[in-house]
Amino acid sequence: MKIEAKLDEAIKAELERLELLLMEPAVRRNREHVGALMARDFVEFGSSGRVWTREATLELLATETYTPPQVENFAFRLLGPGVALVTYRTLRNDAAGERTVTLRSSIWTWESERWKICFHQGTRAS
Repeated sequence: MKIEAKLDEAIKAELERLELLLMEPAVRRNREHVGALMARDFVEFGSSGRVWTREATLELLATETYTPPQVENFAFRLLGPGVALVTYRTLRNDAAGERTVTLRSSIWTWESERWKICFHQGTRAS
């Protein structure tokens, strides 16, 4: 295996770890922890259609009740030096047993010697 392939696998594993960490309820409620993972200009296009700023996201996460979804099909692609795209889908059942599938994508940038999420989008799948 080439050194580039090994590095790509290491980056993929780290970004998957970080995405899953952002789904942990205790982490989500910790403003400092989440804030350290987010770029200053973070923005999210939510599955509801709402656009979320970094500050609005931090405020919401601090008070939400959240159950982590099931994650499938995690994929990774370097877009350029220090810029990566991850995609995956999440599955969850609501209180009525209705299954929701959401396609997700995030852009991560390498800054200050760590990966930070600068963009996230969730799109409901039919």
